[in-house]
Amino acid sequence: MMLSRRGIMAGLITAPLAAPAVHAQGVQAPAAWPSRPTRFIVPYPPGGPTDIMGRVVATQLSKELPFPVVVENKAGAAGSIGSHEVARAAPDGTTFLVNASAHVIVPHMMRLPFDALADFAPVTNIALVPLWLVVTPSLPVHSVAELVAYARANPGRLSYASSSNGGAPHLAGELFKQLAGVEMQHVPYRGSGQAQPDLLAGNVQVMFDSMPSSAGAVRDGKLRALAVTTATRQAAFPELPTIAEAGVPGYEISTWYAIWAPPRTPPEVTGALQRAVAQALRAPEAQDRMAALGAVAVADTPEQFGRFIASEYARWGNLVRTANIKAD
Repeated sequence: MMLSRRGIMAGLITAPLAAPAVHAQGVQAPAAWPSRPTRFIVPYPPGGPTDIMGRVVATQLSKELPFPVVVENKAGAAGSIGSHEVARAAPDGTTFLVNASAHVIVPHMMRLPFDALADFAPVTNIALVPLWLVVTPSLPVHSVAELVAYARANPGRLSYASSSNGGAPHLAGELFKQLAGVEMQHVPYRGSGQAQPDLLAGNVQVMFDSMPSSAGAVRDGKLRALAVTTATRQAAFPELPTIAEAGVPGYEISTWYAIWAPPRTPPEVTGALQRAVAQALRAPEAQDRMAALGAVAVADTPEQFGRFIASEYARWGNLVRTANIKAD
């Protein structure tokens, strides 16, 4: 039976509630999992969202497991240096990859020394982070329908910013262009923080941004939010419709952060880590940190996550090819 992507996402979001309980005093590591420090390799510099997400989980896991979990940043080559190190690591439960949805997007944009699916063992999706569609207040639109009408009346005159080339915010814009039938020029920046000044000034008019990144500007009236990119409305801004319900049927995208193991890692190890992550994300400290990041905890099983990334790999590969997106 074929599952819709919306059905898969709904199943993932409810997964933490159905995850097996873990003993409150800590997680019992399987015999195949060595009792020595475990590394989370983050393939980007410190301080970015992937690094922050990895450290939230690692910090809490170190309290639950009988050995520490440390984060190591191995940045470079669009995340491929750190990812390749994990793909070649021994499958002994001491090395894992923490990466974003870019893990299944970048392979369609450039040649990599590994296969994003075959060379990694899925562990769990940590969390989803919603995006939303924001515009500069000087743009005379107050809804998605008005934005579509304006873009069609002014083909090619609108530009949309993104925090990187090939990231989820970039693909969010390309997906909008395709499904809404509009033309907008893409202007990539190195991070949302660098894009926002130009958006505030009206040098670019549109952005698909993470909600936490621009929530302050929206609340202050410096930016106007039109809709969220997710399949359902978000509790923080319940008055905002989804882009799909606002007139672009089939539209849905979130960025997400997850954990992989080297290939051939024993299932008892990946399963134990998934259960430990599910337990860690229930801790009040982790929940507070996730809420501050605007993240929705997932902690699905390795099997669920494997099906999800296969779907994401195919979906975004099609979009990258159709939109002719190339690496920087």
